[in-house]
Amino acid sequence: MPTATQNLSPQEEQEKLLEEALQIVKMQSFQMKRCLDKAKLMDALKHASTMLGELRTSMLSPKTYYELYMSVCDELRHLELFLVEEFNKGRRISDLYELVQYAGNIVPRLYLLITVGAVYIRANEAPRKDILKDLVEMCRGVQHPQRGLFLRSYLLQCTRNMLPDIGVTAGEKPEDGDVRDSLDFILLNFSEMNKLWVRMQHQGHSRERDKRERERQELRILVGTNLVRLSQLDSIDVNLYSKVVLKSVLEQVVSCKDAIAQEYLMECVIQVFPDEFHLVTLKLFLKTVGDLHQSVNVKNIIIALIDRLASFANRDETSGIPEDVPLFDIFSDQVATIIQARTDLPSEDVIALQVSLINLALKCYRSRIDYVDKVLKSTIEIFSSRLKDAKIEGAVSRELLRLLKIPVDNYKDILTILRLNHFAPLFEYFTYDARKEISVYVVTNLIEHSTHLKTQAQVDGLLQMVAPLVVDQNDQPSEPDDPEDFVEEQGLMGRIVNLFLADAADDQYLILTTARKHFGAGGENRIKFTLPALVFAAYRLSLWYFKLRKEDEKWSKKCGKIFQFAHQTILALAKADMSELALRLFVQGSLTANQINFDQSETVAYEFFSQAFSLYEEEISESRAQLSAITLLAGTFERTHCFSEENHDPLRTQLVLASSKLMKKPDQCRAVTISSHLFWSSRTRDSEEECGEGKRVMECLKKSLRIAGQCMDVSAQVQLYVEVLNRYLFYYEKGAEEVTTTILKQVIDKIKEQLPSLETGEEAEQINKHFQNTLVHIRHQQEAEAEHNYAGLVF
Repeated sequence: MPTATQNLSPQEEQEKLLEEALQIVKMQSFQMKRCLDKAKLMDALKHASTMLGELRTSMLSPKTYYELYMSVCDELRHLELFLVEEFNKGRRISDLYELVQYAGNIVPRLYLLITVGAVYIRANEAPRKDILKDLVEMCRGVQHPQRGLFLRSYLLQCTRNMLPDIGVTAGEKPEDGDVRDSLDFILLNFSEMNKLWVRMQHQGHSRERDKRERERQELRILVGTNLVRLSQLDSIDVNLYSKVVLKSVLEQVVSCKDAIAQEYLMECVIQVFPDEFHLVTLKLFLKTVGDLHQSVNVKNIIIALIDRLASFANRDETSGIPEDVPLFDIFSDQVATIIQARTDLPSEDVIALQVSLINLALKCYRSRIDYVDKVLKSTIEIFSSRLKDAKIEGAVSRELLRLLKIPVDNYKDILTILRLNHFAPLFEYFTYDARKEISVYVVTNLIEHSTHLKTQAQVDGLLQMVAPLVVDQNDQPSEPDDPEDFVEEQGLMGRIVNLFLADAADDQYLILTTARKHFGAGGENRIKFTLPALVFAAYRLSLWYFKLRKEDEKWSKKCGKIFQFAHQTILALAKADMSELALRLFVQGSLTANQINFDQSETVAYEFFSQAFSLYEEEISESRAQLSAITLLAGTFERTHCFSEENHDPLRTQLVLASSKLMKKPDQCRAVTISSHLFWSSRTRDSEEECGEGKRVMECLKKSLRIAGQCMDVSAQVQLYVEVLNRYLFYYEKGAEEVTTTILKQVIDKIKEQLPSLETGEEAEQINKHFQNTLVHIRHQQEAEAEHNYAGLVF
């Protein structure tokens, strides 16, 4: 036997002790084999007993003892093979079975007894059941936890292929035994091993508690092997399992009152026995879970069982969960009972149980959304009793987020989520950041799967649900949100407007008014992302009504109402100092009204255009923005054909006047040049032809040249001349009689005159290239002999 050593670390000491023991094992096994080779069985048994004496040590840790145990077992294999040969030669094993019981020490004695007993069973000299019963009873002689566990593990290992596995037949009892004898053998062995394993916890000083727990964890598989052996018996049916096996195992689990043992053994039961057995014994198993030690993590046990049965339901769709097994109801009731009984159960574990329930409902009863809602409802009830008005954070918040994301991910349909009455109310238990996170998750899912919301109630329900993204919250931090995150979130809210799409136009209007009510309360920072989307949705709706004009007598009146809605929405943006955005929306409205041609189209288009022009005059002050606005207004006016002459001319004149009033000369020049198109290609509702007023066009272009000549910067002046020249070419090719080659030559000569005065540089090079490209275009036209081929123009 190994002896203690001094001045070594614990690991070094274990290695030293193991080395000493293995040396003795090696020496004694060598002597044993020599004696076996000489057929000196008695001497071999003495050496085997000495070798087995090394297993009497109490100084080795479980891990080290296991190495020693495996080495000894390997050597005992030689003895077993010799005994089998002896039996084949005609030797009676029963005499030997009696003989080895006289070995001096109990540990070697029982190892030898088990080894000989295994051969005795094969010899069929006595009923198998009697030998098994004798062996398992004799093992009670070793009550040291570690030595006893390994001894009984050896017993289980040696007899694994020898257990009677014959089904129970009424009125018959086979001489060799049936499966009931195997059950008695394994269950007794299991019970004794579990007692030894639990006893380890109560040995030694309390300060070594953690060490003992680690050692117990290393040995747990020895106990669990008993349950594996039970599961491998083919003759165990559902009836025998429920009435004998599970009942006995659970009684032992509960009676041991040890948290480590209870948690491990319950998980073993779940893993080793068939799913069909679990379905039949579900109530008994879950009831036992409620009776476990208070410190047992029942969450892991229940989740493991739920996950296994859910996987079974999905894996074997031909059978699945039997209809007569109300699986969800059983789990739901038992989980509720456990949560109510265990008031000390951490809130995050409680929610984790709810997560497993909702997974069960979705995997096994996908069509039963009432089951999912039942889980959500019970979660609210749990929070109501546990938290009162407090907000959840940390692990609890993460678990609840996981719970709510599961139905979103599984259904991939927000319409189904909206049917869950207790989904949105759970948001109230989150902090602001968590509510915003789940809201973003919901909206992102909606966009990814392009789910259309078709009713006013659905839109209202969604926007109430994701309120943290729609309006400011009472518990919102005083510090502003991260700008990039905020823009991304509000961009999502703008995108979902495109998914508000009813089956009927009238319902669509109700949807838009509902959305406007929510988004309008979002504050200045939010409405610039959401209200424009609503405005464009309103414009699309007006086009929808236009398509329905033959079916709906009131379509024109409804269009007027839609534009009124859009007008009010745009004004809200204008009042929030978003003038440029409002201007663009107004001119788009003017174009839409022009396209529809309903009763009030001219009135609406005029109102929208005049509002845009007013915003330009009153709110747009930055010079670049002014030029951009004038360009937009001119382009819009040119494409708007619903104005009468009475409204058309004043608006056109105002635009030209505004163009000439820009502060910077280059801007003035370009704006007036652009405005020239208003006299050429625009038209009124009374005429199908464009204005084609060449004289007014010439006035604009001459004015542009004059303004360009007033620029002090030579580079800017030449660049403007080139741009105006190109505009002249446009009108010349369009057939404007007022634009002659003489005028073109004058402009070209003026540019040529100014070009040499430009300072050498990239800007001068670009201007010259622009001018040369213009001349190349003229030459191409001359060579092509087109209708307007610049005849007589020499440059």
